[in-house]
Amino acid sequence: MIKFLLKNRNGQFLLIGSFMAMVGFVLMLLNHDYSRFAFYGSIFFLGFFAAKNAVVDTIQSKSPNVDLLMILAALGATFINYESEGATLLLIFACAEVLEDYASNKSTRAITELMAQVPTVAQVLKDNGDVIEVPTDALAIGDIVIVAKGAQIPIDGTIDRTALINEAALTGESIPVEKSKGDNAFAGTINEGHVFYLTVTKLSHETVFSNIIRMVEEAQKRPSKVSKFIDRIESKYVIAVLITVPIFILMLYTLNDLTFQEAFYRGMVLLTVASPCALVASATPATLSAISNGAKNGVLFKGGAAMEALSSMDVLYSDKTGTLTLGKFKVIDYEIDESILKEVVYMEQQSSHPIADAITTSFKDLDLGAVDDRTPIEEIAGAGVKKGDIIVAKPTALKNFEDPYNYREKVAAENTAVLVGKANQIVGYFLLADQIRSESAEAVAGFQAEDIKVNLITGDHELVAKKVASEIKVDHYYSNCSPEEKIKFIQADQDNHHVVGMIGDGINDAPALAQADIGIAMGSGSSVAMESSDVVIVKNNLAKLLYSFKLSQRLNKIIVQNVIFSIAVIVSLIGLNIVGWLGLPLGVVFHEGSTILVILNGLRLLRQKD
Repeated sequence: MIKFLLKNRNGQFLLIGSFMAMVGFVLMLLNHDYSRFAFYGSIFFLGFFAAKNAVVDTIQSKSPNVDLLMILAALGATFINYESEGATLLLIFACAEVLEDYASNKSTRAITELMAQVPTVAQVLKDNGDVIEVPTDALAIGDIVIVAKGAQIPIDGTIDRTALINEAALTGESIPVEKSKGDNAFAGTINEGHVFYLTVTKLSHETVFSNIIRMVEEAQKRPSKVSKFIDRIESKYVIAVLITVPIFILMLYTLNDLTFQEAFYRGMVLLTVASPCALVASATPATLSAISNGAKNGVLFKGGAAMEALSSMDVLYSDKTGTLTLGKFKVIDYEIDESILKEVVYMEQQSSHPIADAITTSFKDLDLGAVDDRTPIEEIAGAGVKKGDIIVAKPTALKNFEDPYNYREKVAAENTAVLVGKANQIVGYFLLADQIRSESAEAVAGFQAEDIKVNLITGDHELVAKKVASEIKVDHYYSNCSPEEKIKFIQADQDNHHVVGMIGDGINDAPALAQADIGIAMGSGSSVAMESSDVVIVKNNLAKLLYSFKLSQRLNKIIVQNVIFSIAVIVSLIGLNIVGWLGLPLGVVFHEGSTILVILNGLRLLRQKD
């Protein structure tokens, strides 16, 4: 905090003003006339930025703000020779303002520090074998970057071998992740294994890290509904106070038989305690703290409104592939002669299809040395691959083949099956299944425990949707859904006054994400899905979304606490002033003290954990 004060101009003025106020009080205790000059100096330094903001904002927005009330109250107190009260008012007000700046700075500092740690240069391997150092901004897609052991990865790309990478900077998980050849690695993460080569897949401004910074910055500019409402009423409230105070002074002077100085003093007390400082600070610091907390835990909110909407969600739709499942197939059963199996694995190595990848991965230790590599491999569009008289394809592509082993019956009830044909006979099969994310069932159960109905909505057919729904235990599932049908399901719930969330990762999910009250995209998904969403789960972990849901509920509770508390303080202090039981020093302490408490209450969200 001290470092923040010394580096920040507002903080420096606060320290100078505080010192001069202290000198003023010491001289006042000694009955020295020079005390008022110390208070004048204190009022100048403590009120400088508040006065500047009051004048600039009033001129630009053509409406007064809270700072104006504080400056007028301090000047009014000085006008009737209560310089010490004026200095005290501005001292506590300046402390509250600096504390709010500190809260805003702290809510984004963790993210900014992470971004500052991303290397600005990279070691690039050239075609001739030379290694040169270039700025990360100059890296192009396809460049080969050398990442040494213990070094931070400078840019997003794919790795050329097995690696151990610490992704805590992105996900908050301290346990390093083991990655295989071809897996993605991200800028800002740390190589904890041996040296590897990284093939650049994204430019420096397109990396996951740069997107995090951009989204957090945008989020801070998008206030919640509560913040918007407070901002709307602030100027009207200030105008009402500015009108009420002179009337209040006049009434005290004419009806209560007080002297002008006494009536004016009570008016300055009213001007101080009626200021909505705590109310204005009820939402923004807390919201920024919650957004920062979410970002550090791998969930990006595009503004306070998104977090507010998440807290009120009562229906959640989820896509299947890449969301509840890994979107990565695995061979779960097969039957085929080993000599033909080797041919199949060799053929599938030439394809980039996810099913081909699953087959080659499952049999990666198979010796293919005896396979004939002279016969060309043909791709059958939308069906499979062919080499000579061997064909590997989906069942419908082999419908005219003989089936002496009844393999068609064995795979008939399965969604993802591959048949192998040779010389017009079916000679083998593979059954594959998408792998369910380990945390999906736990996250779904967590949402259901919070009275949120979870529905699976997918373009896959009935059998697959039913199987996944049964394993994860969602409330309902809808299969064979087109993008238009997904929107219709969401609209139907919205028409029944539900707040609907939608999770997806593909281009086909983008319309549903945009339609939902709260769109949630997986970080590994398409850029269209992420742009259409309100929330992005960086590490594709639904448990993080459940955490953020609870965080958003906590945020709303804190905002409600702050609003009720700040209004109660204002009403109580106004009442005490009306009956003449409140002086300016106590009014300042209670009023500005409530502002500080409200800000500190919001800052608690920075420390909330799973």
